[in-house]
Amino acid sequence: MPELVDRTALLRNRARAERDALFLHEALADELQEKLSEVNRTFTSIAIVTGFPDFWSERFADATVVSDEETIALEPEAHDLVLHVMALHWANDPVGQLVQCRRALRSDGLMLCGFLGGQTLHELRAALAEAEAVVAGGLSPRIAPMGEIRDLGALLQRAGFALPVADSTPLTASYANAFHLMHDLRKMGEANALAARPKHFTQRNVLTEAACVYAENFSNADKRVDATFELITLTGWSPGEGQQQPLRPGSAITRLADALGATETPVDQSKD
Repeated sequence: MPELVDRTALLRNRARAERDALFLHEALADELQEKLSEVNRTFTSIAIVTGFPDFWSERFADATVVSDEETIALEPEAHDLVLHVMALHWANDPVGQLVQCRRALRSDGLMLCGFLGGQTLHELRAALAEAEAVVAGGLSPRIAPMGEIRDLGALLQRAGFALPVADSTPLTASYANAFHLMHDLRKMGEANALAARPKHFTQRNVLTEAACVYAENFSNADKRVDATFELITLTGWSPGEGQQQPLRPGSAITRLADALGATETPVDQSKD
């Protein structure tokens, strides 16, 4: 299969990232640590899969940190907690990444995976598409396709995780204009790394038109432009004895109407 992501370009983009621009990593790290505080478990062998080792080593000092390569450098069943962070949206094989995380977990181990979801930069995507269609008469791949929350829980099941949960946290950042946003994306290490991206510099008039479209459609009350970032968090456990199991269909002993304190009205099947 053709690769979606140019790993060489991705690594180059990440190498340019600046620490003060990693506010999405800060938000994700806070969310993951909050989730871990709610788990009644002490984790003794933590692994982190990421393209930003310096940041995540600071937040989890005792963790083993490895790169999100196509083949992840983790030993089978070596860890009781694996964090896959800010990388799955750039994976050529996201299910394969999750499968490798599961294999690195001991029985009843926990995986938390945080990455950018499908609503991320929808404003910039729309503005660039409209501008390029008007100026150049066509479209180019400029923003990576990202998974929608309704589909992502199925990825965990395909990867063999038990008790899968997918959460979405939308964040909004404001910028003076679209050019400031695109500059910030470069500082985040999140610039375009698609294999099919244009290999030449974008025409200035395309970017100018995109900035105008952006300002016209996505300005806020402060006359700045808003940008959406959707943080997706996937939670899954490696199968193990003693885990909670879903009940068999028809095994409930309490009626839903009783639990809700509602009056149950039978359906009149005599009517069409």
